[in-house]
Amino acid sequence: MILMQLNNIEKYFGADLILSNIKLEVHSQDRIAIVGRNGAGKSTLLKIMSGEYTYDKGEMIRPRDTSIGYLAQNTGLESSLTIWEEMEQVFSELKQREKELRKLEEQMADPDLLEDHSTYEEILESYDAEQEEFRRLGGFEYEADIKAVLNGLQFSNVDTSISELSGGQKTRLALGKLLLSKPDILILDEPTNHLDIGTLNWLEQYLQNYQGAVVIVSHDRYFLDKTVNVVYEISFQTSNRYTGNYSDYLVQKAKDYEQNVKQYEKQQAEVKRLEDFIQKNIVRASTTKRAQSRRKKLEKMELMDKPMLENQSAKFSFEIERQSGNDVLKLEDLSFRYHPDKPDIFQHVNLSIHREDRIGLVGPNGIGKSTLLKTIIGQLNPHHGNIAYGTNVQIGYYDQEQTNLSSNKTVLDELWDEYPLKPEKEIRTVLGNFLFSGDDVLKTIPSLSGGEKARLVLAKLMLQKANFLIMDEPTNHLDLDSKEVLEAALMDFPGTILFVSHDRYFINRIATKIVEMSEEGTNLYLGDYDYYLMKKQEEKEIEELNAAQDETTHSQEDKNQFLQDKAQKREIRKLERRVEELEGQIHELEGKIEENEQHMVQPEFLKDHGKLQDLTNENEQMSAKLDELMEEWTNLQEKLADI
Repeated sequence: MILMQLNNIEKYFGADLILSNIKLEVHSQDRIAIVGRNGAGKSTLLKIMSGEYTYDKGEMIRPRDTSIGYLAQNTGLESSLTIWEEMEQVFSELKQREKELRKLEEQMADPDLLEDHSTYEEILESYDAEQEEFRRLGGFEYEADIKAVLNGLQFSNVDTSISELSGGQKTRLALGKLLLSKPDILILDEPTNHLDIGTLNWLEQYLQNYQGAVVIVSHDRYFLDKTVNVVYEISFQTSNRYTGNYSDYLVQKAKDYEQNVKQYEKQQAEVKRLEDFIQKNIVRASTTKRAQSRRKKLEKMELMDKPMLENQSAKFSFEIERQSGNDVLKLEDLSFRYHPDKPDIFQHVNLSIHREDRIGLVGPNGIGKSTLLKTIIGQLNPHHGNIAYGTNVQIGYYDQEQTNLSSNKTVLDELWDEYPLKPEKEIRTVLGNFLFSGDDVLKTIPSLSGGEKARLVLAKLMLQKANFLIMDEPTNHLDLDSKEVLEAALMDFPGTILFVSHDRYFINRIATKIVEMSEEGTNLYLGDYDYYLMKKQEEKEIEELNAAQDETTHSQEDKNQFLQDKAQKREIRKLERRVEELEGQIHELEGKIEENEQHMVQPEFLKDHGKLQDLTNENEQMSAKLDELMEEWTNLQEKLADI
């Protein structure tokens, strides 16, 4: 089933043509990636699909009842509610239905109603219908869905106020709320931002099992390979469709380009042959008619445009000024805390780095990876432990926050002021290699995009010629082509690299060792990212095997006792949950009775005997219900005391 169809969409910003002749279809269960260079119009296309932007030409068709959910880049959820309360907002209709069911249950429990069989049957039928609809809409699962999504996105304390969260956490929460809404078409612009590797794995599995269609813009190749089955490339303002994941797209694109070049060259050879024949024979009486025939053939021929790839990629390589010693860095029992009275951000970090090591530092968000890098380069002082640098070690640092860029300089001055002895032509050549050409070098730093700032930081790092590169999320803001160039440059780098990245494809290409940070310290894995995953799986299987072996060593009596204890604990938890539920209902009834009693002494009620009688009757019913609940509560407390 087609959920959305775009035909010949055009979009202008002022006089600038951004998109032209865009053709795209979204079918149910599609997993679509929109790819292209930074500035190609990917985010603009997503906003057109979501309805946030209009378009200037073409048509967009979708069924009226098709729901769309859109997550823009770095969308932060702003709310005064707690995490759980905000997630419950998605299910407000279900919660209202739940209240209606509770009201019907109260009516059904009214003993007076049992005598009126026809009314009771009507309420019972209504209750059955409402309950079935509640079940169909997921009323019995929505709390479990909220817990699953929040756990997957690593929100453990659901009572935390959203106003207390960081920007990255608010972005993750906005993603979670959108996932819970389950639209027919889920449109995600860079959803992997602010996600650590564990959360990325969860999101991949979630999207693979998602019931609707998904449209994604992402620079994470590993993520795209795991999630998508269709790729639309935006190039030269137009779209091209490829079947398969991102790796399949790259293979198909290369084949198509090669085939188009051959067809173009073949056609050009045919054109030249015809032109040469016409030129030689047009004035000769014996061959003039043949020449005219060739001319007509040439005029009717539909000439191909020369196949072109999108704008050139950045070109750079990292060189070193001098070689370091064999021992580059040694960390011994290193820990850090921001305040003496606060807990450690990280602790028990032990690491030895040798020349030409390529070490990928991994671990969950908040474990202290970036803080460790800043401690190594001397921006922060360790609370405990030792840092020993090797001989002739020169550190070059890539800061993901790009704080080493000036706030008021041009691109040209930013680089030239660092290396004033180099001629302007050489500086411009370097900037040209990083795709800053012509007037681009006169742009001010604040006006640059995230990708442009990243390329400028890399240009400064390249000129530094350090032999030990320490890089914090170097692929952030880079498009896929720029990432490939960076990978190639780092793979040829003759020095040592320590880096933090959430880009699993990048880690796998660069790292020869993986260091995993945890609350207990660090673990070293002597291989790439795939090897690390394999060893982690082995460790998990060994733990499960040991647990199973330990269990088999227990006697049958111990096992029986274990099962009895487990059953008893389940029964206790069941009783405790019911006690909590009763206490909530008792508290609610007591509040309503007290509220009615306050109304009953008001002058307007004292004068209106009808309203006064209604309140009296209502309080009598609630008091009877309260007595029932209190009796059940007392019985449960006695049961708990006896267990």
